Amino acid sequence: PFEARGRGTAEGPCGVRTPFQRDRDRLVHSKPFRRLKGKTQVFIDPDGDHYRTRMTHTLETTAISRVVARALRLNEDLVEAIGLGHDTGHTPFGHAGEEALDEALRERFGGRFRHNEQSLRIARSLNLTHEVCDGILTHTGPQEPATHEGKIVRIVDRVAYINHDIDDALRYGVLSEGDLPRAEIELLGPTGAERIDRLVHDLVETSEAAGDIRQSDEVGEAMLSLRAYMFDRVYLGPHVGPEHRRARDVVRAIFTVLCDEPDRLPPGVGSLEERVTDYLSGMTDRFALAYADAL
Repeated sequence: PFEARGRGTAEGPCGVRTPFQRDRDRLVHSKPFRRLKGKTQVFIDPDGDHYRTRMTHTLETTAISRVVARALRLNEDLVEAIGLGHDTGHTPFGHAGEEALDEALRERFGGRFRHNEQSLRIARSLNLTHEVCDGILTHTGPQEPATHEGKIVRIVDRVAYINHDIDDALRYGVLSEGDLPRAEIELLGPTGAERIDRLVHDLVETSEAAGDIRQSDEVGEAMLSLRAYMFDRVYLGPHVGPEHRRARDVVRAIFTVLCDEPDRLPPGVGSLEERVTDYLSGMTDRFALAYADAL
């Protein structure tokens, strides 16, 4: 069936679209989705028009996920909605922003921040279907997705960001071609396009044979090894230290002011912790930098 479990608040059917198509449309027309264009992946508010943003990452993830879903004869509308919604809750400044907000919430409220949980909060506010909400929540973290479509997005998210972040790191000068780990590149391919092609074919062929969504051991291990390399050298590497400190300082400054002066927050419902989290995590890189400068 197109929809097994419905929505948090029941709605009548649409005569034209499936429930998952409606979810996709709600996401595309939402403010959190539009703001993804102003949130960078790795480099904060970079000079240059060709670096990835959360928006382009989301579109790449969704496009690749649809290819896999179609090849495996699964629900393309469901996989598309999960793909479009998976990063809507991400903070400004990528990994550094997420870590800074998590740390601030733990110190001030004893809470925590995980972008997948914030993405779920947004999905629920849009009254999306349970299947889409589950896929969004479980695209990262310890919990496995309940659907094959959710499992596709979970793997393809990594396929997309590892490869496009290599491309951005090469453009930025953080990496050179000779720095990339040789064994993994020889197995997966010398270019981003070839690596994605290899990873997609492996995912489809292995999943078809297994009756579940899986990568082959060899290719899956190579991808995880490349991911570990990117965390070590790019996401948390020495080159991005000043960027991360800048991101952390901006997030901490805004967080402290919003907690101490809640009148600055836009009108909303929920606890102070929730309202500060919603507002700060929803900011684009540029808005957060300007907001901090104005303080």
